[in-house]
Amino acid sequence: MTKKERTLRIIGGELRRRQVTFGTHPGIRPTPDRVRETLFNWLAPVLPGARCLELYAGSGILSMEALSRGARHVTLIEKDTKTCESLLGNLERLGVPAERFDVENAVVETFMARRSPGPFDIVFIDPPFSDHHVEPLLAQLGDRDWLADDAMIYVESPMALAAPPRFHVHRSGRAGQVHYCLLRRDT
Repeated sequence: MTKKERTLRIIGGELRRRQVTFGTHPGIRPTPDRVRETLFNWLAPVLPGARCLELYAGSGILSMEALSRGARHVTLIEKDTKTCESLLGNLERLGVPAERFDVENAVVETFMARRSPGPFDIVFIDPPFSDHHVEPLLAQLGDRDWLADDAMIYVESPMALAAPPRFHVHRSGRAGQVHYCLLRRDT
């Protein structure tokens, strides 16, 4: 680890206590342990075997936590090339088989304009707060073949989020300046 890297630990599952490293890129704001623990307690009933999508992956800690707790596959989308290299390095160091993950170096909006590789059971959206585009993403996710019928979407934002059409807020919370919620698709 260099001085320009920080570390996080996986807090549950088969990779519990393992550490991942990530750079000091100003847009990377990892989800705190306390919030992650709450989120993954909420997701525990639906996580085993789930296909997950992490937009604005950054440190990738949400996907790595999901894999540790039984997700079948994760797809991480990140626009920064060096951050993607770090994500791949962490997944390899953790011993995650290559068939359980995809890391794509892409701008989220460009990735979302393509044909969906879904459907996904769980989507994590934690964009840089200075580049907050959650509402259009939620509309895109709901309008196309991105989501499984009973999909859940986790969102972190600088303000409380109202549920968009075809979704409802399943759970929500706040930690300091961060608002987080778990949206569930209406069935």
